[in-house]
Amino acid sequence: MDRVEIVVIGAGVVGLAIAQALASAGREVLVLEQHDLIGSETSSRNSEVIHAGIYYPAQSIKAELCVEGKLKLYDFCSEFHVPYRRCGKIIVATSDQQLATIEGYVAQAKANGVDDLSWLDKTELFDYEPEVRAVAGVLSPSTGIIDSHAYMLALQGVLEANGGTVVLNTPVSHCQSTDQGVVVASEEFEICADWLINCGGLGAPKIATQLGMVAQSFYAKGHYYAYGGPSPFSRLVYPVAEGGGLGVHVTLDIAGQVKFGPDVRWVDRLDYTFDESHFDEFVTAIQHYYPAVDASRLHPSYTGIRPKLAPSGAGFQDFVIAGPTDHGVNGCVHLLGIESPGLTASLAIAERVCRRLYV
Repeated sequence: MDRVEIVVIGAGVVGLAIAQALASAGREVLVLEQHDLIGSETSSRNSEVIHAGIYYPAQSIKAELCVEGKLKLYDFCSEFHVPYRRCGKIIVATSDQQLATIEGYVAQAKANGVDDLSWLDKTELFDYEPEVRAVAGVLSPSTGIIDSHAYMLALQGVLEANGGTVVLNTPVSHCQSTDQGVVVASEEFEICADWLINCGGLGAPKIATQLGMVAQSFYAKGHYYAYGGPSPFSRLVYPVAEGGGLGVHVTLDIAGQVKFGPDVRWVDRLDYTFDESHFDEFVTAIQHYYPAVDASRLHPSYTGIRPKLAPSGAGFQDFVIAGPTDHGVNGCVHLLGIESPGLTASLAIAERVCRRLYV
């Protein structure tokens, strides 16, 4: 049986970030990806936002790695010419009852080390975004947007320049821990690795379970609508967060296209079909802060599915980065529940995993 030092399962943004970091450190790395292109699931079906680190509980892994990762990501984009824009975002309170929630975001951000937020009263908010209707808001100037596919291609480029390999169309059928290492099997081959890094995204809990770790899968599906015509906004606009996500918000891509989304619908299987049956609810959510929305300009764009570790209503769930000291199986690191802000945190996640392997 062939051997390799490290197998990374999953060529999404986190798997590629980890793989390139390890290859850059001189490690032998093989990335196995089930699809015929990199980053075709969670990594490309999101809002492409570089998050500031506002919402997450202090000292949580999400908070720490989002704040660290944001800085690393901006530096990486500049170094490798990945398109990005530090456009900023505004979180809005559409009623007086929501003001306390927005104030809580400011306090939480400060606890997380994000101290650049500024309060906007109704007049200042109008000056920033004339189309938005709200009683107040808060500006996050360090929030940005990124071309996620260009970012993943850059990560793959660094990986391959340092001797790493990505193998597409290779779903992993089974993994087993042995005295010789971790055996990773596909339909075409078996390979033994000193280390297995499980970055399987939506499929990561299944792999972890094969290796003796208890893990469950839950899926939160979101729909995105593109908004035709000129953009009414200069930056991202977010309402108060809701269960499972950050609410139906305004996002912009690098080309300036406006998108609204995602909503949150809990599903029990992986299905990216666009369901327009909740269109009226979607429009109503937008109207809370953008009453002039023209529903005829909304067109189905894409859907995404967040990997969740607990069902609807379970409350905050942190990233899980579990090594041998956590689950008791040598040679395995499992990354579970890596949803937002996984893209933002990807380089910081990679650094933490590297430390797990080689202290």
